[in-house]
Amino acid sequence: MTAAPDTPVLDTLTAMTLDSVERCHMEPRSLILARIAALVAMDAPAISYLAHIDPAIKADFTVEQLQDLLVAIAPVVGTARVMSAAGHIAQAFGVAIALAETEAEAIAQAEAESRKS
Repeated sequence: MTAAPDTPVLDTLTAMTLDSVERCHMEPRSLILARIAALVAMDAPAISYLAHIDPAIKADFTVEQLQDLLVAIAPVVGTARVMSAAGHIAQAFGVAIALAETEAEAIAQAEAESRKS
């Protein structure tokens, strides 16, 4: 019997997002633009943006492109949604950085322990 994942909801949502990205035939950068625009339009929480950081990085999506996207959709979705999105995006990046740092520390610790053996 396998152990249940520690984050079943997040794992499921991540799998759904990755599956959707893999099945979509749009160019990766266009797909990320569409997804982020949709997240902004619906005032999505930071965790929703977090699920799109890795695909955005893989598509070479830049901060400048993100800024251009927010400028482009501001007249349609409104200032409040764009400002809310900017805060949620910043939170998502903060979480992603913290997770990466934690993973790097765990790898470094495991390597140090393996050298002691």
